[in-house]
Amino acid sequence: MNADATFPGASAIVESLEIAAQRGGDLTATVYARLFACFPETEALFVLDRNGAVRGAMLSHAFETVFDFIGERRYAHRFIAAEIVTHEGYGVPPDAFASFFDVLAAEIEATCGPDWTAEMNDAWRRLIVELRRYVSHPAPP
Repeated sequence: MNADATFPGASAIVESLEIAAQRGGDLTATVYARLFACFPETEALFVLDRNGAVRGAMLSHAFETVFDFIGERRYAHRFIAAEIVTHEGYGVPPDAFASFFDVLAAEIEATCGPDWTAEMNDAWRRLIVELRRYVSHPAPP
């Protein structure tokens, strides 16, 4: 797959995720700690997730969505549309749902530390803008 043909900067996003995985391993705890620090009201939504399995699954889906979105875009737009509806059922408005990707990018940046580059920053910013557009107008590309 030549991801850059679909999304400019895709290789920088992949590189940042590889570095973060190498440095931080499973980022579930740190991503959700950041989410709860930024949006304390969301922590109550996970009261039944005592072992973190739901958070881990959600983060895995978020990563899969990012990879599809910067790649072939076979399902990411449909998944986002479905998850907006699911999250609204939990009382999470679409804008708050979109903010998860901001939190994810911030944690990836923090985990990459000094290896975070301007190219990675630009690519993640573009990705977040596009993802927010899909959250606002969830329709196939």
